[in-house]
Amino acid sequence: MAQSIYHPATSRGYVDLGWLKSYHTFSFGNYYDPQRINFGALRVLNDDTLDGGHGFGEHPHDNMEIISIPLSGGLKHIDSMDNVAVIGDGDIQVMSAGTGIFHEEHNDDAQAAAQFLQIWVYPHTLNVEPRYDQLTLNKADRHNKLQQILSPGKEDSGVWIHQNAWFNLGRFDKGLTAPYVIKASANGVYIFIISGTVKVNGQTLSTRDGLGIWETDKIELELLEVSEFLLMDVPMSF
Repeated sequence: MAQSIYHPATSRGYVDLGWLKSYHTFSFGNYYDPQRINFGALRVLNDDTLDGGHGFGEHPHDNMEIISIPLSGGLKHIDSMDNVAVIGDGDIQVMSAGTGIFHEEHNDDAQAAAQFLQIWVYPHTLNVEPRYDQLTLNKADRHNKLQQILSPGKEDSGVWIHQNAWFNLGRFDKGLTAPYVIKASANGVYIFIISGTVKVNGQTLSTRDGLGIWETDKIELELLEVSEFLLMDVPMSF
């Protein structure tokens, strides 16, 4: 029988630094809940709003797959591998921190706020050579269908990471259904609603709610209104 865990948007951790407002689905920084450390290999799901002209100064990471998905505005990225880039709505960025990387990121606009999802996934292999990649996605490819944006394979759709994980974005019209078959028997799927209202296996989810499901091979989403959502298919043990 399928197992599930529901994380309403209002239950998330929250930090307001003035220039940064961030909601944490899982324990992060000063927010700690021993019942909400991770969902399998999914370690961090932060919903960040960064004021214009502000950002995160240079800081290190290691042995983590770090994914950024902008929802509005643009982020300027600089790292110790000499990458300098701006990512915006419609892009996805990934860093394999591996043996260690330093980076910084700032709102590329001096005035308007930028919104983005920051996601960390535990890798299946430690101490890999650090790497950076980004990709501009065709947003039309997620209208009433699932758009794969991340996978374990270099030749597969989207960016890739060192983990047996697949991410999909979808934007569906009201009244439709979106079936999804979980990619690997050891995996579960975490659904995060970016906007709208969706019913998943009998559980109604609204904007910024999350639901993790495992010990099943498929799920079906029923669109109760026009909605955009992110599906993260990740190993439950790693």
